[in-house]
Amino acid sequence: MSTHPHITHTPIRVRRNPNYVHNGTKSYVHLMRKWRFNPTIEAQESKYFQGKQLVQQGKFAPGVGGRATTVTRLKKKIGPSSEKGKEASQVGLVEAEDVQNDTLYLADVAVGTPPQIFSLDFDTGSADCWVWSTNLPKKTLQDNPGKAVYDPKKSSSFQTKDGATWNISYGDGSTAGGTVGTDVLTLGGLTIEAQAIELANNLSQSFIEGEGSGLLGLAFSNINTCRPDPVLTPVDMLIQQANIPKDSEIFTCKLGSWRDINDELDHGGSFYTFGFIHQPTLDFCGVLAANIFYTKINSSGGFWQFSSTSITVNGKVSKRPRSNVSIADTGTTLALLDDTSCYAIYRQIPGAKYSSSYQGFIFPASVTEKQLPVVSIDVGGKSFVIQKEDLGFADAGNGYIYGGIQSRGDLPLDILGDTFLKAHYVIFDVGNKRLGVVPRPEQKQNLSTPGNGSTVASQAEESQTAESQTSTSKKGFFSRLLGKNKKVEKQAEL
Repeated sequence: MSTHPHITHTPIRVRRNPNYVHNGTKSYVHLMRKWRFNPTIEAQESKYFQGKQLVQQGKFAPGVGGRATTVTRLKKKIGPSSEKGKEASQVGLVEAEDVQNDTLYLADVAVGTPPQIFSLDFDTGSADCWVWSTNLPKKTLQDNPGKAVYDPKKSSSFQTKDGATWNISYGDGSTAGGTVGTDVLTLGGLTIEAQAIELANNLSQSFIEGEGSGLLGLAFSNINTCRPDPVLTPVDMLIQQANIPKDSEIFTCKLGSWRDINDELDHGGSFYTFGFIHQPTLDFCGVLAANIFYTKINSSGGFWQFSSTSITVNGKVSKRPRSNVSIADTGTTLALLDDTSCYAIYRQIPGAKYSSSYQGFIFPASVTEKQLPVVSIDVGGKSFVIQKEDLGFADAGNGYIYGGIQSRGDLPLDILGDTFLKAHYVIFDVGNKRLGVVPRPEQKQNLSTPGNGSTVASQAEESQTAESQTSTSKKGFFSRLLGKNKKVEKQAEL
């Protein structure tokens, strides 16, 4: 790939959220909310499900005006049922406390002139770029003094997009929305002029909770929620403004794990790059750029979607329908597969079972590395292995681990989130509509119970996290970012 005057070849450091708490059920409910699917395993006993709800619209009073519409909402069963297989006696709406509203990975970006710095969730499963703003209700801002909040009045390069609005809604009825403007956005040394910035004017509680100050979508612009017209994502803007060369219209992702902070040479470091492939990481993986495996993706639905027609468990290949597809989603912590594939995996783990109480597959924490199966998933015709250490996601209590692979319910496609992505260096080739996957070697599989080792890793990063939120000057931001990114490059070169 050619060099380009705008590209600094500096990775954007991604840090693990020090306050993130692994909770299997809450993470699964978050995915039910995001992807709007219903459970298909022991559905009658499942606490969380999608149900119909009557909603009044328009101005009305009892018996006066308005109209009723039936919508689908994520609901929960309250209280035990009197008999196995029977519904619980009461049904209520899902509350913010039922859902994992925090994000595991955050990266700093700068918006405005002078730059205002925000820790955002980089998400290949969505296409909005939104931030907390001073347009939010005063009480919301007062109740969250630690949040970085974008103030358009303090940016000389901000321009309002008259009449433009945005709105994100989840299956539990929670929403985020507001107005739209344009401003300068700095992404890993690349400057994007007149990037559409979605300013939050209102946030449901589930959007308020969590460490970050917004989201940077890396899916395709056709699913952006801005109205009356969708706006271009930062990646599409980089391409349009020729900030990255024609033969390098890519971004790449390496997501590390808290498990690797003491066991691996890269110490679980994570980063994104925009406009180039990180050569030290390829060298570490022992792969030449010419030998990277790529598969074509179908972006018509707005996602990084590709064919996935088999899984392999301990060498036994299980064929799936030729029409089966998967999505690569950095905004999903787990991996969601069809029920048959889930059972094929967990039947090979001693003592594993499906628990309707946890609404997921769990297995004994005493299971050894040798007892865990080798699981690989087909990506466009080639199988890629999930690390054994990532088959466990969270402490489920009572000596059990909540699995990192779970059922996709009635969703018609797989979601390959961090459980899969952490094992690979992934190239998202926007220009050629293809996905590249490079397996990353590991010296050791760390089977520490999630929630213990992750706490240690978080504490090790707390000082860096605090530092990243202190400086708001342009000089301070770039010097700090350069120092962090050089550390990432040094780790990758080991």
